[in-house]
Amino acid sequence: MGLAGELEVDTELKTSADKFYKVLSNQVHHVPNASDKVHAIEVHEGDWETAGSIKVWKYTIDGETEEFKEKVDFDDEKRCITFDAVGGHILERYKKYKAIFQVTENDEGGGMVKVTLVYEKFKEDDDPPHKFLNYVAEIIRDVDAHIINI
Repeated sequence: MGLAGELEVDTELKTSADKFYKVLSNQVHHVPNASDKVHAIEVHEGDWETAGSIKVWKYTIDGETEEFKEKVDFDDEKRCITFDAVGGHILERYKKYKAIFQVTENDEGGGMVKVTLVYEKFKEDDDPPHKFLNYVAEIIRDVDAHIINI
């Protein structure tokens, strides 16, 4: 087993792929309204809609309040968003951490979000970020339910 790895999860959406992608790509400031797991998201550099912008997420996981500072990149054509960790608590656990969200449509009018966590551990016996993968999937379900209800 190496220090670098990837974890993936697919989460089905009831809302359309386009609506979900729009929220995650340039309306991410609405996520705290949709999920009580995320307390705030603030722009640190740039803005809400521009690739390369840096945002700080404040959230609670396993009873601990943490921050995640990310640099965002978009591929609108492929509906792909990448959050690359540039600071925060996650980089105390992992040398590198990147969350990739690929949003696709399904035949029923909804969509699917494939989340890939790309990480590098500090030591061989460090745990992979399974709890973060599950946490992100929960947030996706919360945001999906919120979009359906508005």
